[in-house]
Amino acid sequence: MIKFIEKPQSAALAFMVAGAVWFVVGALYGMVSAIHLVSPEFFSNIPWLVFGRERPIHVNTMLYGFVGTMLIGCGLYYMPALLRTRLWSEPLAWTGFFLWNLTVASGPLCFSFGYTQGREYSEYVWLADVSLMLSVVCIICNLVMTIVNRAEQQLYVSVWYFMAAFLWTAGNYPLGNVMWHPATGAMPGLIDSLFLWFWGHNLPGLLITPLATGAAYFVIPRATRTPLNSHTLSLVGFWMLVALYTHIGGHHVLQSPIPNWLKTVSVVDSVAMVIPVSIVVLNLWMTARGAGARVWGDPAARLVMGGIVWYIVTCIQGPLQSLPFLQRVTHFNNWTVGHAHIAMLGFGGYIALGAMWHIIPIVSGREIYSQKLVSLQFGLLTFGLTGFFLVLTAAGLIQGSAWHNGETVYRVLPELAPFMASRAALGIFILTGSLVGIFNLFMTLRHGRELEVRQLQRAEEAA
Repeated sequence: MIKFIEKPQSAALAFMVAGAVWFVVGALYGMVSAIHLVSPEFFSNIPWLVFGRERPIHVNTMLYGFVGTMLIGCGLYYMPALLRTRLWSEPLAWTGFFLWNLTVASGPLCFSFGYTQGREYSEYVWLADVSLMLSVVCIICNLVMTIVNRAEQQLYVSVWYFMAAFLWTAGNYPLGNVMWHPATGAMPGLIDSLFLWFWGHNLPGLLITPLATGAAYFVIPRATRTPLNSHTLSLVGFWMLVALYTHIGGHHVLQSPIPNWLKTVSVVDSVAMVIPVSIVVLNLWMTARGAGARVWGDPAARLVMGGIVWYIVTCIQGPLQSLPFLQRVTHFNNWTVGHAHIAMLGFGGYIALGAMWHIIPIVSGREIYSQKLVSLQFGLLTFGLTGFFLVLTAAGLIQGSAWHNGETVYRVLPELAPFMASRAALGIFILTGSLVGIFNLFMTLRHGRELEVRQLQRAEEAA
């Protein structure tokens, strides 16, 4: 066991495998949520499966467990590879792994029985918050020492994004989760909404986004066998992300009596996010210019590029729905649920899966068991998520338009029934995609054809 923990890249592999497991768990709870919305009595008299308890399990497990965990595993491989060195301490990475996954596991264990701080994206109890922060500190120490001992002098943009994700989280998570109030994890009154959405929006923006963007910047040049279009442009996008994103959480509470200057800053910066997103997308597309066949022919790269497409859609829709006059129709309904799904599963999830399938052969020393199953997973997720997005957007527009025109909630509910049934049916495709993925990963690690030493050396040199 000690020898395995000290084995190079073992922690990266563990994070990626755990991410695949959490994907299945999160998708199962998502399926339960969908069933609830079709038939609320389906799980009657099962306290740990009531909607108010299992829905936060689904959300947090997908965010922290699937997307976050898998992207951390990818980064723990590509960062030392880009620095042409080994990870400074494999045991320290394993410590971070156990602490991080302890936090994720606390969701199903605690939320099922009502132990929660009850704040969206900040439900974890205080001890779980402490565990996550200790994990982040372990990862930061490991990454800093790896950078200090590097053989490659240039810090490629993926290194910037991966390192920054944890530095930003170390500063933002305790604030947004009000960790200095262990009993409640919240501030009294209206001010708590500002603390809540400071982390609620920085979670996707300053944790998931830099992790996913760093992974995309690693995979696309390797898959296309071309240098990055512009390293300078990539760093401009990096600094614009941190300059703009920290202020935009306030657009979730525009209808509340928060200061007008904060509302204005939130909306302006939300709209301005089109700039760094466009930089990332154009930079990667220009890198892949003329190599579309390589991207399309590589199932892993196809997933990553699919994530970039979802990134475009997300960051067109996001700034638009931050505008106050649009929020009158789009806020507090299924429109925002559809937006959240394409942001996390579409952008973050696709890139996490694509980067994982790209890196797994190098880390495990085995070929992927079935490239066709990777393509099948891509197809299942794309069909399910595209349908999700369309169905939930339509349902949200029906809700928002009706409420804006004075209709009561209970009269609108019957109109949503076919949309909720469609949502549940489409969820089967996403759940199946997660099961196909974990089966393919298990078969790769157990029965994938071993790569020759020369093949591994070529793969690592290409990194």
